[in-house]
Amino acid sequence: MPRNVVVAQSGGPSPVINNSLRGVIEACREYPGHFGTVHGAYHGVEGILREELLDLSGQDEEEISLLRTTPAAGSIGTCRYKLKKDRQEDFDRVIEVFKAHNIGYFFYIGGNDSMDTAHKISRLAHERGLDLVATGVPKTIDNDVGDSEFKLIDHTPGYGSVARYWASYVQCANEENAGSSPADPVLVMQAMGRKIGFIAASARLADPERTLPLQIYLAESGLTLPELADRVNDQLKDTGRVMVVVNEGMPVADIGEIKDAFGHTEFSASQTTIAQAVVNYLNGAGLAARGAARCQVPGCDQRDAVVYASTVDLEEAYKVGQKAAQIAAEDGSGYMATIIRKAGRIYNVEYDKVPLELVANSERSFPEDWLTENRTDVTEDFVTYARPLIGEDWVSVPLAGGLMRFARLKPLFAEKRLPEYIPMGHR
Repeated sequence: MPRNVVVAQSGGPSPVINNSLRGVIEACREYPGHFGTVHGAYHGVEGILREELLDLSGQDEEEISLLRTTPAAGSIGTCRYKLKKDRQEDFDRVIEVFKAHNIGYFFYIGGNDSMDTAHKISRLAHERGLDLVATGVPKTIDNDVGDSEFKLIDHTPGYGSVARYWASYVQCANEENAGSSPADPVLVMQAMGRKIGFIAASARLADPERTLPLQIYLAESGLTLPELADRVNDQLKDTGRVMVVVNEGMPVADIGEIKDAFGHTEFSASQTTIAQAVVNYLNGAGLAARGAARCQVPGCDQRDAVVYASTVDLEEAYKVGQKAAQIAAEDGSGYMATIIRKAGRIYNVEYDKVPLELVANSERSFPEDWLTENRTDVTEDFVTYARPLIGEDWVSVPLAGGLMRFARLKPLFAEKRLPEYIPMGHR
């Protein structure tokens, strides 16, 4: 007897997250003996707690297909709500909702915190006698899920597209800086990524031959503002202009940080930015050239500009969603679908599984040996790692009336069978 499915998304979105969702939905159809109705938890785990389950099996086929190039999380929503061990009522409610709707499969698309949540729900269901298969689907633009040896997962869907965004962004910024450098010789750009430098590092993909006056400062660089200023001025004396990419989590200034429910700093919501702090310091200390430093801080467009999506990333996001459904049907509970890079000069990957407990709350670090000796750039080893992830061609996004045509799902919600519930974190 097929049992129903809940798929949910958590945390920050990505340009390709909906293609993983599409992969799960379409792969579940291939196992009619296992999977019944596929529901989307509307706004992640909060949708489960509120019993807001969107029927994805009943959607028009065209709309499901359009999920391929529908960015971010507008289709079924996401959240930053944390199921905490001291909020047992929330866990109890999840189990109640799953029992009430005959849910036998739970897919959680997210990062390391989401894998931890999926693992906890899997164990709790087992303890409560609910036959539930919980499977993780990796997603994070930060590329910080897994281990620093890249054995659990080589890279997470979402990262390749944001890396492509930054490669393109720096190319365009170079034209700006080259033209305006008599007045604005220093352009400081801030990349997402919290306190791990994979996104900032991808700026190097704009200039693999290293012909541009580009400096990259990761959170792991370990340099102070005076040291950064010295390096910028040294290059100004040589090239007359400098582009500086800084990691949003570079610990060089008090930004009045605001934290989310998981304890992560929300850099875009904090009182100031690292880029502005760097610009203020450079202009206050003085530049070795006429003019002033200025900054650009791209925001959420890094993770929702689908026109910059990597075609490689799109394909891998879809296949990892498919793999998750296959794992759930054939291997049972407690795994995350993963991407493993095959050895050899030609880029190729395979899709496999790893235990959720190994990736739950995992956090890889940026390899120390991928930083150059002067701490202002990344090495060729990083370029070799990241270059295949951004693909070779532009993504094709359907248009209607000159505007991008995104998926628009019908509000087909399952009938509620339980009393209303307010999540404990909102009381």
